[in-house]
Amino acid sequence: MSSDTPGAHGPPGRTTPIGEGEAEDLLRCICFKNGPPRLVGVELEWLLHDRDRPRVPVAPDRLDAAASAVGALPLNAALTFEPGGQLELSSRPADSLMACINDTAADLVAVRETLGRLGLAPAGFGVDPWHPPRRILRRPRYEAMETVLDRSGPAGRAMMCTTASVQVCLDAGEEEPGPLGYGRRWQLAHLLGAVLVAAFAHSPFRLGRPTPWRSTRQSLWADLDPLRTLAPAGQLPPRDAWTAYVLDTPVLCIQEGEGPWPVPEGLTFRDWIRRGEPRRPVRADLDYHITTLFPPVRPRGHLELRMIDAQPGDDGWLVPLAVTTALFDDPEAAETVYRTVKPLAETAGPLAPPRNPLWTGAARDGLTDPELRAAAAACFDLALEALPRRGATRGVQDAVAGFRDRYVARGRCPADDLRERLMSDRHHGSEHPKGTLS
Repeated sequence: MSSDTPGAHGPPGRTTPIGEGEAEDLLRCICFKNGPPRLVGVELEWLLHDRDRPRVPVAPDRLDAAASAVGALPLNAALTFEPGGQLELSSRPADSLMACINDTAADLVAVRETLGRLGLAPAGFGVDPWHPPRRILRRPRYEAMETVLDRSGPAGRAMMCTTASVQVCLDAGEEEPGPLGYGRRWQLAHLLGAVLVAAFAHSPFRLGRPTPWRSTRQSLWADLDPLRTLAPAGQLPPRDAWTAYVLDTPVLCIQEGEGPWPVPEGLTFRDWIRRGEPRRPVRADLDYHITTLFPPVRPRGHLELRMIDAQPGDDGWLVPLAVTTALFDDPEAAETVYRTVKPLAETAGPLAPPRNPLWTGAARDGLTDPELRAAAAACFDLALEALPRRGATRGVQDAVAGFRDRYVARGRCPADDLRERLMSDRHHGSEHPKGTLS
């Protein structure tokens, strides 16, 4: 559902400068489009590994060949590639959960077959377990992003080049208060988001070694920038909070022709409007600035939930998509799940996600945390009750029930299985671990 195609943006085409009041009005209007929840989308990122030797880095020319071959496919989804060569499929907005699943599943069959002929496989890890960051794409956006994120340490390069996720996209919600109201859904996303981090954590290894985290990917996002990855302040209504966040976060870069693009330090978008230097910003600059902000929930007309690690298995991605959609869009489930996760606000405290104790604990401990385990168990039960009402097939319901029984009911997450397999491989000196690619 995202229109964000990183690296494909050119210089602004509109020449009329944007004023501060106009920018505020635009942000309030375009980022929370109201109406009954109806549309569903998903963005799937995959690492690309050698099918038979996943620990051996894939040569850039093979990644280029894969990009050309997959790019020639008649896919339903939009196809992009991330800086480290990760493949991303962004579905079209679908009228139902099953339409989204069916279209995406069909695309993935074609993608896997095409990659397989090249000896490659899409791998569903939140963070590459073995390979260091290696940037393949040399576009002005990523040159600028690397420069800016390097100011905060090495997490930025790791995020850009070695991470992958399942991003669920849902309508913002109704204007009126209630279980489907956009204000309630905004609050729910920032509390339920921690439960999703814990339940679907799948990145316990990095650079060939175990980390202290079940979701190392989430820990990287929390570390990579002092402002750009935080949720907006919680004291304001959603529209006001998001507007202030966008305008008061430093600009990552200023688009200028073919590049390199200037990377000002500490220049917020509001400051840029007021100063008018190095040139006066226009509407296209504001639109682009939003694509350089990475909070755990990003409103772009719809809500983009960005906190879920890529999942193992050919169909692992559909479980978080189904669970999240059911909990948000089914009115009965939405009302009950909000009451279920509301007490988590006390654990979260006043700090913004993903740097508050609730989100940190979710990334580190997964469902070994008793509070998160209880919340996840309740959420999965609610989702399973709601899925038939959302038109989910028996196969989708069985996949969610299987995940609940295998992980949630046992206080585990996919990271626990992966850690055990990779530790066993290290102990036995296995060069070709089995069962870890998806």
